[in-house]
Formats: sequence, structure tokens, C-alpha cells
Amino acid sequence: MKTKNTTLIIVSAILLMAVMFQSCGTDSTPQDLNIESMTVGGMDLNTATSPVNVPADAVILVTFNSNVKASTANSANITLVQDYDNQDIPLAITVNGATITIQPEEELGSGALYQLTLSSGLLNEDDQPLANTSRTFKTAGTFSPAGMIAHWTFENSADDVVGNYNASGEVDVTYTASRNAEAGQAATFNGNTSIIEIPNGDELINTSDFTLSFWMKTNSAGHVNENGDPAGHFVIGLGAFHGIQYEVSANYESAKFAIQFETADGTAVGEDMWFPAEATDANSGGWQGWDYARSLTPQQMVNLLKDNWLHVTLSFNGDQKKARLYYNGDLMKSFDFNLWPADAIQRTVIGLKYNGQSPEVENELAFGFIQSRAGNLWSNEPWGGYDFPTSNHFKGQLDDIKVFHKTLTDGEVKLMYESEN
Repeated sequence: MKTKNTTLIIVSAILLMAVMFQSCGTDSTPQDLNIESMTVGGMDLNTATSPVNVPADAVILVTFNSNVKASTANSANITLVQDYDNQDIPLAITVNGATITIQPEEELGSGALYQLTLSSGLLNEDDQPLANTSRTFKTAGTFSPAGMIAHWTFENSADDVVGNYNASGEVDVTYTASRNAEAGQAATFNGNTSIIEIPNGDELINTSDFTLSFWMKTNSAGHVNENGDPAGHFVIGLGAFHGIQYEVSANYESAKFAIQFETADGTAVGEDMWFPAEATDANSGGWQGWDYARSLTPQQMVNLLKDNWLHVTLSFNGDQKKARLYYNGDLMKSFDFNLWPADAIQRTVIGLKYNGQSPEVENELAFGFIQSRAGNLWSNEPWGGYDFPTSNHFKGQLDDIKVFHKTLTDGEVKLMYESEN
């Protein structure tokens, strides 16, 4: 009898242990969602110190302790915001088990601060939320907004470091110290023969929204015309006024862009962004289309344009039909085609357009002259022919020439100048 009871006790214990084991094996307690690692461009993003010098094309990887519910890894729960204007960056988001890959759809701007936020709407497969989490990082370099299509840094080369617009021709250009140590080198032009030529210039300006930005320092020493008088500077030119040009007057009291614009019927019309000393606008006796002009004295203008580094930016917005000129990050002059006379074709302008024809001008952007050497426009004029050493060749330095197919804001222009200065 004792043996029988003992057997029953043993069997009961075994059954109890089996039940307990089965209960443990089917434990359905949800697992929390926690971050195990975060990197951006291979740099640790999950530390108290925000990474800097992050590549503009960096990918963000976030790994968790459990598999992510893919449907919750979306733009509502994962955001990347650029700090200077609080704009959301479009993202491509993919999930592979416990890892989320976050790829900005365009390269980020340089020298800019970004904030990544993962919200509590992000869940794992047990529907457990992540605690709201934010991390910041800064991209490498001086500040430039995203969206550059070309950038010539002139570090011993006239190659485009962003796109494919490398020089096809270069004459008597040297590379010397730029405006500061961080800027490295600049292209230096001798004022007689120096030129850099970039093919397919039409691709650079044929756009509805446009921004051109560059650093310039003229050199007035010995820069004279055929009569020994001070000469002007043809700084940049794509087919002269058949595309876009920028020039500085011989007395340094004015400068201008001459620009070709596309109209709604597909034709083109030229217009100048001319900025002289004592400039006027519609409110101070000037042309009705000039909606803003900063009035500088002749000496103030000379101080900007003569023998000093100057940051020049021109922008155009096709929808607004408005162009803006900035010096050293400050708005100097602007015009609005909507303010032209009611019957003026300028009211139909939709963007910029290269309108040159060979052999007068060629589709090549020139740095250091008003057009490439292949064009014959003004070839016999002592002030406009490339073969005349005393023509209006540019003498001085150029650096960080940037082209955007977007309209930079006032704030972006200011930040770019301050970052690079």
C-alpha cells in the first residue's frame, strides 16, 4: 500500500511539472521595443555626443531588440528635419526584421544640423511601442542647402565636385590661397588670357527655378584697357547676354547680370539685373518692375567690388517671376516680372533659357570671360574680343561656384555666406 501511494505521488509530481513546463513554454508576455544601436554613415548616433562631419549621402541604420512591425515604420513615425528651416526631409524607409534602414531621398545639405525622431507609433510585432526618441547630427563641410547640381571648388582643378560639369578647356589659370584656410584654394585669372570653359552650359541654366552663387575677388592692379585706362571685368559668361553673364564696371561702382529668360510661348527675352551705386526702385523713382533696391554710395560699392572678397548670389523663382541679387548674404536688388506693363511679354516668363546660336556664341560656360573662345561675338572689339589682352578679361580670383535648380531663400543665402566667410 505504501508503494502504491508513493507511485501516485511521483506520477502526480511529474504531471504537475509537465503542466508547469508547458505553461512556461507558452508564456505570451509581450516583449518591449528598445533600441540596441543607431548609426548614421557608420558613425554612432546613439550616444550623448552628436556626430559631426557626417557625409551628405549617409544612410541611417537603427537596430532594435525585437522585430519591427513594418507597417508602423513610416513617415508618420520616423522623421528627419533640417534644423535651419524646420523642413521635413523625404525618406525611403525599409524594415528587415529588427533593423530599419532610413535613406534620405536626396543628398542632405552640407554643414547643416539634422534631427532624427522615432515616435511611439513605431511598434514591434508584439505591438509594443518605442519611447519617443530623438537624435541629432551635423553634415560635413560649410553650409550649402541640398539640391546643388554643380560645384567648382578649384582645389587644384576645375572639375565639378557634385555633378559632371568638368572643364573642357583651361588657359593660364593658377590655383592659389582662397579667402580663408578652410576654403582652400581658388582659381586665379591673370586678366589677359585666363579662362575656364565648361561644356553643356544650357543644362545649367535651362530651369524654372535657379540660383547661382560664387565668391569673387577682383584685382585692379595693372588691369587696363588698350588706352591704359582701368578695364572692366567679364567675370562669368554663357554666350554673353544670350545665356547669362556677370560683369563688373571699370570704375567698380556697378555690376550686372545679363540673363536670358524663357517665355510661355517658348521664345526668349533678355533682362538685366543691374546694380549700380545709389540704386533706385519703384518706391524711390526707379523702374516699376524693381521692387527693391539698396542704395549704396559709390564708395560703398567700390569697397564691395574692388580688390575684396565678395559673395555674390543670384536667384530666380519661375512661379513668382522674381529675381533677387545678394552681396555677402544681404539682399541688394530684386525685380518682379508681374510688375511689368500689362502687355509686356516679361509677364509670361517661366524660367531661364540659353538662347545662343553658333558661331556667334557657343554652348559653353566660361569662367574669366563673357563667353568661351569658340564664339565670335565681339571678336574684333578691343574690349570684347578674347584675343585682345587688354579686353575686359577678368583679373582676380573665383571660388566655390555653385549652381542650384531651386530658389534659395533669404535665410539659406545668409547661412551659406556666414558659413563660408
